[in-house]
Amino acid sequence: MALPLAALAAWMIARSRARRNHPFPVRTAVADVGVVVGTAPWIWMILTPGGGESGVNLVPLRDLITVFLAPWQTVFVQVGGNLLVFAALGALLPVRSPRFASLGRVALVAALASLTVEALQYGLRLGRFSSVDDVLINTAGAVLSALITRRWWAGRIAARTVPR
Repeated sequence: MALPLAALAAWMIARSRARRNHPFPVRTAVADVGVVVGTAPWIWMILTPGGGESGVNLVPLRDLITVFLAPWQTVFVQVGGNLLVFAALGALLPVRSPRFASLGRVALVAALASLTVEALQYGLRLGRFSSVDDVLINTAGAVLSALITRRWWAGRIAARTVPR
């Protein structure tokens, strides 16, 4: 149901940017809307109160080892879900702007966003467990997604369109 609204939003944003002579109005509008549509549902789910215990784990890989010892379905849901949280952000941020067209910058933005979400989970006492492993896996998902879209990154496109 959200896809037609997302398409309409992208079209309206692109049209507005084109009127202001914005470079690449369609590309940036689609990337902006795609980041929101691809990330917001995951953030909503993560910040929805759960019925479990609240806590924090700051020891890297401790929770990940525990997850990998669980049944494969748990591994699939936990690791796969965390890889997808900031996948849209990682895939589309470097497409959106040459400023973010590097794996290091994508990783930094994703890590900061993930750290913010984990801090909110803990600070709001949502009955969820905040873990440094979630930050690591969320960041890895964003970087892997950025690698998938590398041929469409804004820095590469801009370099090809500059007259020599």
